[in-house]
Amino acid sequence: MVTIPAPDEDARAHSDTLRAGLQQFIAAEGGRIPFSKFMELCLYAPGLGYYSAGARKFGAAGDFVTAPELGALFAQCLSEATAPVLRQLENTGDFLEIGGGSGALAVDLMQAFEAQGILPRTYNILEPSADLRERQAERVRDVLPAHLAQRITWLDGPLSEPWRGVVFANEVIDALPTTRFVIGEDEVFEEYVEVEGDEFIVTTQPADALTTAAVRNIESRLDAPLAEGYRSEVLPQLPYWVQAVIGPMEAGVMVFADYGYPRRAYYHPSRTDGTLRAFRRHHVVSDVLAWPGLQDITASVDFTALAEAGTGAGFTFAGYCTQADFLMANGLEKFASLAESACADEIAHLRVREQVKRLTLPSEMGERFQVMGFSHGVDFEAAFLLGDRSYSL
Repeated sequence: MVTIPAPDEDARAHSDTLRAGLQQFIAAEGGRIPFSKFMELCLYAPGLGYYSAGARKFGAAGDFVTAPELGALFAQCLSEATAPVLRQLENTGDFLEIGGGSGALAVDLMQAFEAQGILPRTYNILEPSADLRERQAERVRDVLPAHLAQRITWLDGPLSEPWRGVVFANEVIDALPTTRFVIGEDEVFEEYVEVEGDEFIVTTQPADALTTAAVRNIESRLDAPLAEGYRSEVLPQLPYWVQAVIGPMEAGVMVFADYGYPRRAYYHPSRTDGTLRAFRRHHVVSDVLAWPGLQDITASVDFTALAEAGTGAGFTFAGYCTQADFLMANGLEKFASLAESACADEIAHLRVREQVKRLTLPSEMGERFQVMGFSHGVDFEAAFLLGDRSYSL
């Protein structure tokens, strides 16, 4: 059994501060809050939430590793997929990254676009965390030449003026505050968080009309209704979120990379407790109520719901495949070969090969992560030439 190191004194103090704030908030709200609100505060409370505070999140020293953190190959393949879109928009296209992580993708992608001979007019990062903004800006300043760095801007909200270009989100939807539901005998219940002593506990209340309708819509697409006692997650707000982040987009594409399942697999009868979990120090933590502010809380993505949200926003469904197939269809072999040819020694060769393995092997990110794309007013189907899985939605 793997033992996760206990938080140090400073981390404990940080978590205790957020815990006290959560308890006060719950008391002010009548003694209970929806789990989705608890998750939102744990992740995004200003200065204290997991993504809002200063602790390192990404990479070997953090709690998890994302594909862009492994090296430049992911960004190079993404540039191969989206550079043709920028060319179709004839130098009027902008790029919008939702959640900028450590800034690795922005740095590598701008360099990859320059190598492709096409640059977005602006590269915008929609990042709610002030701490992460500072880290991203520092990385951009330290790595990129001025003519590339000056194209990168940070947004407080979605683009408000009509625009054209590319929206990309990597491991963003899994971090949206999710509603937890439970199937009762005759109705749908929603999970809430209350305080008992000094501990957080989960209770249930009858779900509101929006959540009930979302769950019943899920059941209508399954082979049979969900069994009594079945627990899982749903994002009733997903269609509104998609429309909000794209803003008044006139033409372009949306690309989402994340872990998850098509609806029938997500709500399989055997998955009786959903997909909710937390990550701390590269380990899965089942107790999502523990150590608020110190662990990432996440739920897998219902890709069928994402397909519905994207097309509902007026976009054409472009494709759905595993991350491995998306990267292979967009030049991974070519970029890996170029990277190896530039290696100075065998250690560098091994690093490139390890990057490819982690991006593509089924036991790593290759199949656990999927990519879904949408287009509006441009051609984008060529980015999804391998491994089409749209039949599973």
